[in-house]
Amino acid sequence: MNNFEQKYFIYIFVKNLIIMKKLFVLLGLMVGLQVNAQHKYELKDFITEGPFRQVKPITVDTVDISGKKLDFTEGFRKEMKCYLNTSSFAKAKLTVKGTKKYDVLLDNKPAKSPLNLTPGHHELMVKYVYPNEQADSIKVSLDANKKINCTTSKTHRFSFIDGMNGLRVNRTQVSADGKYAIVGYQDVQPGGRTTGYSNIVELPSGKIIRRNELSSVRWMPKSIAYTYEDRVGTNRVIRKVDVLTGERSVFAENLPEGRAVMSPTEDYLIIVKEEKAPTENPDVYLVVEPDDKMAGWRNRNSLLRYDLATRQLQPITYGHHNCSLSDISPDGKKLLVTVSRARLTKRPTTVTDFLLIDAQTLKVDTLMRDAEFINSAQFSPDGKKLLFSAPAEAFGGIGRDPQAGPYSSMYDIQLFLYDIATHKATAATKTFNPSIKSADWCQGDGQIYFTAEDLDYVRLFTLNPQTLVIRQIPVHEDVVTNFSVARMAPMLAYYGQSTMNPVRAYALDLTGFAKTKKSDKKVQEPKSVLLADCAAQVLKDVELGTCEVFNFTSSRGDMIYGRYYLPPHFDATKKYPMIVYYYGGCSPTSRNFMTHYPWHQYAAMDYVVYVVNPGGASGFGQKHSARHVNTAGKGVAEDIIEGVKALCAKYPFIDQKHIGCVGASYGGFMTEYLQTVTDLFACAVSHAGISDHTSYWGNGNWGYSYSEVSMAEKYPWNAKELYVDQSPLYRADKIHTPLLLTHGTVDTNVPPMESMQLFTALKLLGRDVAMIHVKGENHGIMDYNKRILWTNSILAWFEKYLKGDSTWWDTLYPKRNL
Repeated sequence: MNNFEQKYFIYIFVKNLIIMKKLFVLLGLMVGLQVNAQHKYELKDFITEGPFRQVKPITVDTVDISGKKLDFTEGFRKEMKCYLNTSSFAKAKLTVKGTKKYDVLLDNKPAKSPLNLTPGHHELMVKYVYPNEQADSIKVSLDANKKINCTTSKTHRFSFIDGMNGLRVNRTQVSADGKYAIVGYQDVQPGGRTTGYSNIVELPSGKIIRRNELSSVRWMPKSIAYTYEDRVGTNRVIRKVDVLTGERSVFAENLPEGRAVMSPTEDYLIIVKEEKAPTENPDVYLVVEPDDKMAGWRNRNSLLRYDLATRQLQPITYGHHNCSLSDISPDGKKLLVTVSRARLTKRPTTVTDFLLIDAQTLKVDTLMRDAEFINSAQFSPDGKKLLFSAPAEAFGGIGRDPQAGPYSSMYDIQLFLYDIATHKATAATKTFNPSIKSADWCQGDGQIYFTAEDLDYVRLFTLNPQTLVIRQIPVHEDVVTNFSVARMAPMLAYYGQSTMNPVRAYALDLTGFAKTKKSDKKVQEPKSVLLADCAAQVLKDVELGTCEVFNFTSSRGDMIYGRYYLPPHFDATKKYPMIVYYYGGCSPTSRNFMTHYPWHQYAAMDYVVYVVNPGGASGFGQKHSARHVNTAGKGVAEDIIEGVKALCAKYPFIDQKHIGCVGASYGGFMTEYLQTVTDLFACAVSHAGISDHTSYWGNGNWGYSYSEVSMAEKYPWNAKELYVDQSPLYRADKIHTPLLLTHGTVDTNVPPMESMQLFTALKLLGRDVAMIHVKGENHGIMDYNKRILWTNSILAWFEKYLKGDSTWWDTLYPKRNL
C-alpha cells in the first residue's frame, strides 16, 4: 500500500467513526426521549363548569384605553378542572386539541407546556371557547416523564404547603374564674398573607361567645373582662371589654411607651421602658463587649409604676444595667425584679441580682446577688415562696445528678422552691428526668402546673409543693405547645400537636385531680374537651403514611429513642430510599406534626424517614443530656450511625445504598461532621451548620455564650481537641459525600461564613458540593415564598442522589457557563 492509499484509508476510517458517533448520539437522544416521555395520559374525567354563551361586545371604539385592539371569539366558554398528583418532580407536555382559543392554569396561575409539577397535589384548569354548542370536541392529553395520578378527587398525599397554609391555634388563655377562654388563631392564605383573630369561648363546652379581629386580647387578672391596646392619635389606650355584653370602656389612657404589665389587683401597671443608648460615630466606633455586635445590645430596660387612679408615673429602677420584672405578688404589694450584668471571666458569663421591692415604698430586700444559671422566677400564691426554673447547677448544684459528670447541660431545666424568709432553696425535680419548659403556680388550688420535655414528647404535669409529688396530667397530644390555668379555679386550656395531626386546642377540668394521691382510684382522671380542631382543616382530603417507634440500645449503653415514617400505600416488598433527620444538640426532636423539615412530605415522596434523638438532648435525664457537654459531636455521631444501621438491619425494605441525611444549626454541624466519619450516606444537607467551632465561638451572636453549654470551661486556647479537631472545616478532606449547604444571608446566630468556608474548602478539594444563600433570611427561613423554594431545593437535592434523577435540581438551578 503506497502513501496515498494509506492516507485515503485513514480518511475513510475516521469519516465512518464520525458517522457512527453521530448515529449513537442520535440513538441516545431517541432513547432519552422515550425515557422522558414514557407516561401518556388522555384526560377524560373533569369537573366541568359551563358552557356559558359568549357574545361579542359592542365596539364603541376600535382600540381600548391602552391602544389594544379587540381580540374576542364568539361562541361558548367552558372550564374543565382536574387534579394531578405526583410523588416525584415531573415534567409533562400538555396537548389541547379541538380548539385554538384556550388558557391553562396550574394551581390558579397561568401555565404553559411543559408543566413543571413539584411533588404533591396540583389543580389543572383548561378554559376554552368553541363556536357552537354542538362543536365541543376538545381533547386534553399529557406526556410525562414520571407517573402522574390524574383524577377529579381532591384526595392527595401530604405536601408541606398543606402544613404552611390554613388556620392554626397560637394561643390559649383562661379567665380568672375558669369559665371562659381566649383562643387565638393565625390564618395563612396561599401566597403567605397572614391574619390573626381570637375567639372568646365558654369552658369547658367551647361554645363561641364572641369573635375579635384582634389576636392580642388578654384577660384581666381578676375581673371577668378582657383588654386590648388601642391608639387614638398619640394617646395610648387600654380598652376593657365585658365578656358577656361586649360593652367597651376605657380602662387606662395616656400611657407611656413600653411593655405594660397589669398588677394582680388591677390598680397599677408596671411599664418596662427601653432606654436608647447614646449614638456613636457609625463609621468608627469602639466595641465595648463581645455582645456589642448584637443590634440593640446597648439599650437598657428600666421599670416604672403607673398608678391607674392618679395617673402618676413613679420610676422604680434607675441605672445602666438591665432591669426586668419577673413577677408581682398576688396581693400586688411586692415586685420581684432582676438586675443582670456580664461577668465574662467566669462561667456563667451572666449573673443576676434578685430584688424584692415594695410596690408602694420601693423598699428593697436583696434576695440574691450574682445568682448563677437562673432562668425565671414567680411568686407562690401566698407570696412567701418563689418558684425558680434553672439548670441543675443553680443554687450551688443542689439539683445535680452525680452520674451526669462534672457538668450538666444548661438546657436541662429543673424546678426549685425558694423560701423568702429563710433564703433556702429546695430542688423540687432533682430525680425527675423530664426537662421543664414552662410552669405556673396556681393561686386557686396552690398546685404547680408545668410542661416538660419527656423523651421526645412534651407532656403536662402537676407538682404538689408540699409533698413534691409529681403527677402526669393525661392529654390528647404528643406535644403540648402551651397551656394556661385559671387564677382562681381548677380549669386549664392547652394546645398542641402530635406526629399524625397538626395543632388542636382543649379545655381540661382539673377539679379534685391535683391534690389526690396517685393511688386514689376514686377520682376520675380529667378529660380533655376539644375547643379548636385545626387538624381537620389541614388534613381534609390528605393521605398520610404511618409513624412507628424505633428505639435501640447504643454501644455506650444508652437507650436511643426515635421513630420512623412510612409512605402512604407502603409496600414492604419494595425498596425505599431513606432520609435521616436529627438535631444532635441540646434539645430533643419532639413529636411535632410539622416543622421546617417536613417529615410527612418526605414520606409522601416515597422515602422512609428516620428521626433519631442521639445522646445529649434534654428530656431523657441529666446523665443523657450531659452527653452534649464537651463532646462536639463525638459519641452523638456514633449514636446516629448505629441507629441507621440498626433500622436497616431490622427492615429490609430500606435501600441501604440510597440514604440521605439532613440537620440544621447544631444539626447542620452534625451533618457536616458525620460525613467526616462515615460513608453511610449517599447525600447530605446542612442548613446553617457550624463548620468551625472557633469562628462560630467568636462571630455568632450567641457563639461564646452557647459554648458555655456545649464546651463548659473549654476555650479555643485550651481545647484544640474540641474546637479544631472536631470542626468539619479542619476535617474537610475526609468528606466525600455530595453535600448541600444552605444559609440565610443575615443569620445572626450562625453566621453565613460557616457554610461559605466549608463550601470553599470542598470546592478546592474537588468534592461534590453546592451552596444556596437565602437572601434576607436569618437562622430560620421564614418568608413564605422563599421557604417554598428553599424546601424544594432540599427535596430536589435528595431526588438527585437518592432517586437518581437530577431533573428537578437542573430545572431549579440550570448549569451556568461561568
